[in-house]
Amino acid sequence: MAKLAVLLARHRPLLVQLATFIAVGLTAAVAHFLVLGGLVEGGLLGPVAASMIGFVVGTLVTYTLNSRFTFESTRSHAGAMPRYFAVAGVAFVLNGVLMDVFTHRLGIYYLAAQFLTSALVLCWTFNSYRLWAFAEKRRRPAA
Repeated sequence: MAKLAVLLARHRPLLVQLATFIAVGLTAAVAHFLVLGGLVEGGLLGPVAASMIGFVVGTLVTYTLNSRFTFESTRSHAGAMPRYFAVAGVAFVLNGVLMDVFTHRLGIYYLAAQFLTSALVLCWTFNSYRLWAFAEKRRRPAA
């Protein structure tokens, strides 16, 4: 038990960051699922197209919350935003591909497919945002 306490204490900042990221993601997921469900159930779009629009809405929600609360970024918006949206662009493609595979090829109900898709995309986005998009700016050594 003592080893677990030491391990948790050592990794506390990362665990807090991950928990905050998940809370922000859940907020964005609510927006995403509302758009997805509204468009599909309203008969306006199929699940893949509706998911893509929901993804964009969720991404707009997460940028501000992640930059401020999750990663406490020291990068300027001009420095972080292009990186953030590059990661989000890859996640956008992953979202579309996975939704297509799950709904059209595997026949999974679209809301369950979105849940699975979101969980898989979360793995990509958390690590990419943490290690690249919002990573601390490294100062160049003085010559």
